Amino acid sequence: MMKKLAACILAAAVTAGLAGCGSVTSGRRIIRISHAQSETHPEHLGLLAFKEYVEERLGDKYEVQIFPNEILGSAQKAIELTQTGAIDFVVAGTANLETFAGVYEIFSMPYLFDSEDVYKSVMQDTDYMERVYESTDEAGFRVVTWYNAGTRNFYGKKPINTPDDLKGMKIRVQQSPASVAMVNAFGAAAAPMGFGEVYTAIQQGVIDGAENNELALTNNKHGEVAKYYSYNKHQMVPDMLVANLKFLNNLSPEEYQIFKEAAALSTEVELEEWDKSIEEAKNIAMGDMGVEFIDVDVDAFKEKVLPLHEKMQQDNPKIVELYSHIQEANEKAKGGQ
Repeated sequence: MMKKLAACILAAAVTAGLAGCGSVTSGRRIIRISHAQSETHPEHLGLLAFKEYVEERLGDKYEVQIFPNEILGSAQKAIELTQTGAIDFVVAGTANLETFAGVYEIFSMPYLFDSEDVYKSVMQDTDYMERVYESTDEAGFRVVTWYNAGTRNFYGKKPINTPDDLKGMKIRVQQSPASVAMVNAFGAAAAPMGFGEVYTAIQQGVIDGAENNELALTNNKHGEVAKYYSYNKHQMVPDMLVANLKFLNNLSPEEYQIFKEAAALSTEVELEEWDKSIEEAKNIAMGDMGVEFIDVDVDAFKEKVLPLHEKMQQDNPKIVELYSHIQEANEKAKGGQ
C-alpha cells in the first residue's frame, strides 16, 4: 500500500498534478512528509509529535502522513516534489539546500560554532533564522524548523589522535566542495561518495575512514569496520524541515499558527530524543562493536582549517552576514564564561 501510494505521488510530480492520488480523503486534506531516516530515528519521533499536534487541533480538515526511509525518493528528489507541491514537507540536509540558496553552504564550514551551546542558541533564535529560511521562497519552498543532526567527527580503521594522523588517509566526505576542501586541508585525501557506499568502501580498503555523528556507527553498522572514533568536532549541522510555500500561503492565519507550533514542538522532541540516541549509540558501539572513542585536542585540528573561513566568505558573499551573526554569538558565549 505504501509503495503504491509512493508511486502515485511520484507520478503526480511528473504530471504536475495530484489527480487520483487521494489528496483529499473524507473531506480531509492529506499532508505528506518525506524523510530519509528510520521509524526509530529522532527526526521521525519529532514528526510524530508534529502529526499529533496538527491532527488534535485540525483533524477535521487535515490528516498528516509520514513517509520514512526515502520511500518517496532521495532528499534531492523529495525537495523537487516539495517544490511542485506533489508532497508538502521534506526533511533535508543543508547540503541539499545549497543549490537553491547559497547561504546554506555556511553549515559545511568547519568549526563555525565554538560549542554545541552556541550552535543551539543560534538555531533557536527563531526571529533571525526565519530570515534565512525565507531565502528559498523563489524556489517555491521554505524551511519551517530545524533538527539537530549532531556533531561530525572522524572515524576510521586506525586511531586519529592529531591532525598529522590524517595525512595519507582517504576519508569519505559528503559531496560538497566545502567538505572536500576541509578534509584536504587536514592533509587527508577527500573521497566524496554516497553515504550508502561507505560501509563497503571501508571494509574493502577503498577508503580508510569517514566523518559523521555517532549514529553512523550503529544505525549504519560502520562500527563493524571502523574501530576508532575521534572527537575532533569539525562540524555541527542541522537538518531542515522544508515546506511547500504555496501550501503555507494557502493556510488561514489560525491554521498557519498551529502548523508553526507543531513544527516547534517537533524540534523540541527531536532534540531530546537525539541526546538519548547518541548515548545509546555510544554504549552499543563500545560494548557490542568494540569501538574506541578518543578525545583529542580540538584546537590542533581547528588551526589546520581556519583559513577556510576567509576563503569561503570570499567565494560566497551570501554567507557573510550569517557568519558575522554566528561569530557574535561565539564571542558572547566567551564573555559569559
